[in-house]
Amino acid sequence: MKIVVLAGGLSPERNVSLSSGCKVCAALRERGHEAAFIDMYLGTQEAPESLFHAPIPVELTKISRQAPDLDQVKASRSDGGGQFGPGVLELCRMADVVFLGLHGTCGEDGRVQAALDLLGVPYTGAGYLGSAIAMDKDLTKRIVAPLGVVTPKWELVRYGADDIPALTRRLELPCVVKPVASGSSIGVSIVRDQAALSAALTGGLAFGGVCVVEQYIAGREIQVGILEDRALPSIEIIPSTGFYDYENKYQPGAAEEITPAPIPAEWEKRLGETALTVFRALGLSVYSRADFMVTEDGTPWFLEINTLPGMTPTSLLPQEAAAVGIGYGELCERIITASLAARRAGK
Repeated sequence: MKIVVLAGGLSPERNVSLSSGCKVCAALRERGHEAAFIDMYLGTQEAPESLFHAPIPVELTKISRQAPDLDQVKASRSDGGGQFGPGVLELCRMADVVFLGLHGTCGEDGRVQAALDLLGVPYTGAGYLGSAIAMDKDLTKRIVAPLGVVTPKWELVRYGADDIPALTRRLELPCVVKPVASGSSIGVSIVRDQAALSAALTGGLAFGGVCVVEQYIAGREIQVGILEDRALPSIEIIPSTGFYDYENKYQPGAAEEITPAPIPAEWEKRLGETALTVFRALGLSVYSRADFMVTEDGTPWFLEINTLPGMTPTSLLPQEAAAVGIGYGELCERIITASLAARRAGK
């Protein structure tokens, strides 16, 4: 097949996406496909067709410790255009399927999926509506909490700088402050006192001043992948320091990741069932990864679900798939096959 791997974009998770895309493209070529890698935001100045045989920029597989400077990325494009760079849509129209190696806003929020739907180009992962809902942490919780999914108490706050002092006095501690529509733990803060809460809310202004403030749950961080409507073995994350933030996610050796997670069978069963409940309630398809905190009594506290899980060298979903004998190349292939079936079914 002719496959376009769409990566990069203009999101704080841009560097993670570029790493995922390079690895996916290489795996697809190894399996005999004509695969083209392209940065969705920067596009190409070459003939789009040439990218099916161009070298893969393997230097992009290494993720820096800091999130990218998006203003600098914008400055590197002279046309001042939108999310799709030169030649991107032309290239996508040549493909049998577009593999979405995107993460975060403008990749997982449904807008790219909707654009490809309008072009009649099939793509991997969930459809536009499920993607948009899952990207909104508040809306996701509103949908799944009535279904019996246990989730920390939360509040959606929309605020400006002048509102921060009053919020700091009112909100309960300890808590977690996170942008309502972001990923890779970018902008997330665990706060235990009012000074830290004020600082976290101030930082949230950079994400539009719309945050979910969530009850802090102490427990074991365990995540569960879904592939083709089945739960994969869970994976436990134990950061060497702090919590599972952006740096600990993507720097080799920064966190211990154990799959299957060393938990009782009944915990594993409940985690898998809860992940599937969320997946189905949001109308997702093909694959995803749900994040939980599990307390000492085995209760899985649902945090969020990711519709385009990372496919980097240190990402969790490929590790979970490997635990049941699904290699990286086969995982990519199965995602494509299931996605084409989902698009044909109108999902």
